[in-house]
Amino acid sequence: MLRFALSFLATLLSALSLAHAQEAPWPSRPITIMNGFPSSAGTDIYARKLAEPLSHALGVPVVVDNRTGAGGNIASDLVAKARPDGYTFLLATAGTHAINAALYKRLSFDAFRDVTHIALLGDVPNVLLVHPQHSPGIRSCQDLIAVAKARPGALNYSSTGNGASTHLSAVQLAHAAGINVTHVPYRGQGPAMTALLTGEVTFFFNQSGPSIAAVQQGLARALAVSTPRRLPPLPDVPTVAEACNLPGFSSTTWYGLLAPPNLPAPIQERVSREVIRIISQPEFREWLVNNQGISPAEDPSPENFRRVHQADMARWAEVVAQSGATVD
Repeated sequence: MLRFALSFLATLLSALSLAHAQEAPWPSRPITIMNGFPSSAGTDIYARKLAEPLSHALGVPVVVDNRTGAGGNIASDLVAKARPDGYTFLLATAGTHAINAALYKRLSFDAFRDVTHIALLGDVPNVLLVHPQHSPGIRSCQDLIAVAKARPGALNYSSTGNGASTHLSAVQLAHAAGINVTHVPYRGQGPAMTALLTGEVTFFFNQSGPSIAAVQQGLARALAVSTPRRLPPLPDVPTVAEACNLPGFSSTTWYGLLAPPNLPAPIQERVSREVIRIISQPEFREWLVNNQGISPAEDPSPENFRRVHQADMARWAEVVAQSGATVD
């Protein structure tokens, strides 16, 4: 029995040693960036823009996998429970990992603890839009507020979903301006924009990327941007603080790259270093600012991303409470 046990132990150790020796260094196969929103969403556009140079940097394919549903929670849950082996990441937002923590009564993951922070990818503003033909009398934010005060509850607005940033920006505006307007949630950016273009709703606080395209094509009129400063692609569009006479108004979210919890430090450091190098390149920053209206993060490091994430959970919890929105 002793000889058998020793022989078995030797065989096991040999097998383990062989497996370790044959284990390929990371990365040795394709890497996936999960995205919780449809192909028309800004997260998908950003993920695909990032994937190509990241693939060249790491020497393996980087593919984008859209797992839509539940306000991004399906993709977030998959990544939170994925193996921390460096092959699964998430293009996350303040919506998926700050707003949803306050909006949903129950989440199957912890939005702050069940992640590894890789890089803060940029601040994403919203643009206050109306349709020039359907709302010819609303040419400024002051016009919008005046009509809303004259007809309480009569004006409505679309959003990309209950509790989305496109909803909560309007909640912040209504709260600050003291107006009563009606929320009409839709399933994603496409239907919400269609509602504006067809006159189903009066206004829409859409994210900057698709808003810039709609304004430049003459499909919508931009009344204001939700950032403290004007956007370079829309230099003639004032901020909400300017246009609506609401000093200090700001409503922006962020994009960030996350990984499953307990990702090994060497992998976190390598991916973070490569991503920050890519998004810091002049041509990438120009695309962010002038094409998407996204402000590059001043400090994209994992440490700062973690601080921003934690602070935003408290900030958005207050706005969600103001909205009264909740999702089972």
